[in-house]
Amino acid sequence: MSDTSHTNEGGGPSLLRQRQAGGHSKVTNIELFFDLVFVYAITQLSHTLLADLSALGALHVLLLFLAVWWVWIFTGWITNWLDPERLAVRLLLLVLMFAGLLLSTALPQAFDGHGMVFASAYVFMQVGRSCFMVWALRQSPLAARRNFHRITLWLMVSGVLWLTGGAMHGELRLLCWATAMAIEYLGPAMSFYVPGLGRSTTREWDVEGGHMAERCSLFVIIALGESVVMTGSSFAASGRVLDAWQAFVIAFVGCVAMWWIYFDLAVERGSRSIRQSSDPGRTARLGYTYLHLLIVAGIVVGAVGDQLSFSHPMATADVGQAAVLLGGPALYLLGNGLFKQTVNHINFPLSHLAGLGLLALMVWPAMSLSVLMLAGLGTGVLSLVAVWETVSLRNLRRELYGAMHE
Repeated sequence: MSDTSHTNEGGGPSLLRQRQAGGHSKVTNIELFFDLVFVYAITQLSHTLLADLSALGALHVLLLFLAVWWVWIFTGWITNWLDPERLAVRLLLLVLMFAGLLLSTALPQAFDGHGMVFASAYVFMQVGRSCFMVWALRQSPLAARRNFHRITLWLMVSGVLWLTGGAMHGELRLLCWATAMAIEYLGPAMSFYVPGLGRSTTREWDVEGGHMAERCSLFVIIALGESVVMTGSSFAASGRVLDAWQAFVIAFVGCVAMWWIYFDLAVERGSRSIRQSSDPGRTARLGYTYLHLLIVAGIVVGAVGDQLSFSHPMATADVGQAAVLLGGPALYLLGNGLFKQTVNHINFPLSHLAGLGLLALMVWPAMSLSVLMLAGLGTGVLSLVAVWETVSLRNLRRELYGAMHE
């Protein structure tokens, strides 16, 4: 993450984006093409969780999800600075896309027979992309180059643990990969400190805020798309009986409520906030790099809950099913609330807090309710939060969208 407001000192053609005064760089077609790999990755993760709702299975999927999100968001930071219309950058994204597809195919068996495939693809994407940035910034100011020297060293250290874990089995693999993931997630928070090279500052992470906000909102759409696909395919495969119709309506309304909670106001407010921020790098690090993973995780877990409501509608929920059916909406509300609090500099939204409180109250009777009933209650909470926020912020909405059309 570096300051890219400079020009190339060597006089050669720069690979960096040209900033647009008064607007923001739009997401390009090659970036959207790259994202297609992660549509598949999200599908793989949701199916893997559905196949094993045990505590260990959930831990495995959590670690894999963190890795998938991290490799995507790091690429999002890179394409925030690099110009995807340049041939070298396009080739980088296509190579990363190939590695990402390989990584995605290995997800269901990452803790079994495909551990080394997953680890090798992941390390290649993380370290290879960072090395490309070192090369792309070779004629840039020292601060920009030093920044990526630090990042590359952090990723190389974690990469050793990823590859070591890929060669091991069972608990040793989990331990190595969890340690590697912890190192990578601590990197931005620690400003990628390296002895002798110092640390980066968020003001050096000069992001184009509008582009970053749009990239993350599109990833949320990808995750919601997985929910739609699972709902449609499950209903199509059902006998169209009453239970299936009920599950279909509950899943669809829940998906709409999730979309509304995030896209009604949060996207535009967040985009404006980061564009107007005096330190957009800090906002991007916390609001988009860290907090958006909670939002996406909530959608993924919610999609698994939708599938459960089709496959076991009248069964009394067990611990794993209850955790999914209540945990998905809870993660989503928590992530959205923290995101809105961070980027808009406000208190945690009361509507989201009330929703989390209602979900917490449902924990006690959860395992005496049917899966379909619990899914309906979760969707009801999401719908309540969406309506509450819509009504309470109606004046802000008028001002916001009035300003957009001036």
